[in-house]
Amino acid sequence: MPLSRTLGSITVTALTDGEGAFFQPRTEAFPHATAAHWQEADRRDPGSVTADGQWWLQFRSFAIRSGDGPVTLVDAGIGPADAPAASWAPVPGRLPAELAAAGIDPADVDTVVLTHLHTDHIGWAVTGTPARPYFPNASYLLQRAELDAAATLNPGLPAGLIAPLRASGQLRVVDGETKLTPAVRLLPTPGHTPGHQSVLLETSGERLLVTGDLLVHAVQLVDPDLAYAHEEDPDAARVSRTTLLRTLSPTLLATPHLGTPFTPA
Repeated sequence: MPLSRTLGSITVTALTDGEGAFFQPRTEAFPHATAAHWQEADRRDPGSVTADGQWWLQFRSFAIRSGDGPVTLVDAGIGPADAPAASWAPVPGRLPAELAAAGIDPADVDTVVLTHLHTDHIGWAVTGTPARPYFPNASYLLQRAELDAAATLNPGLPAGLIAPLRASGQLRVVDGETKLTPAVRLLPTPGHTPGHQSVLLETSGERLLVTGDLLVHAVQLVDPDLAYAHEEDPDAARVSRTTLLRTLSPTLLATPHLGTPFTPA
């Protein structure tokens, strides 16, 4: 059964689409991390390092549901065997089975928040040939800055993802901070990609941040200033990460790639 956390009437469920070793040494992914940084990161998150020192990462989406109401899904995982992430991620993903285990039918999802357009976060967004939205009743929310950068991030995105969502009328473009419900807000957190966004839940005196790739490894909790090699704009990513972690502390983080889905910060 997928792990979940409850804030008031809202349940946040972690849905693991897959897991596997990263495609390059972690010392190359975080070139400025020191031995002391790695020692503390491994203490905090032992599930993210293999016996031979590789970065072992999870690929998660998160389902947000108030009571028995409709579901907001944050990110769409690595996808099926022919998904865009197949060149480097451990496809096929198991998100459909994870949704079923959580009692969620794809038709129950009324909102899909795409934190950004990297391939390991959009895999189940549209599927099949011709491509159709996997969640038939959902609006897919994307920051305008991310939409504008889509072709630069991946030349296949306009035709492979954006066009099917537009054709079905399911693409919803947002600009900046956006309130989805009284308890759930989209926060622009640019840097990892130009239009990266995170999702903040605040209710019953509790707070949870679904980070997307605001941070991708516990070493960035040890030192939020540490840049990740695959950020589009490392300086902007650093500002987004340090500002949000500082202003929201204390909070519970729901992260796609750390060893455990829910981490206090």
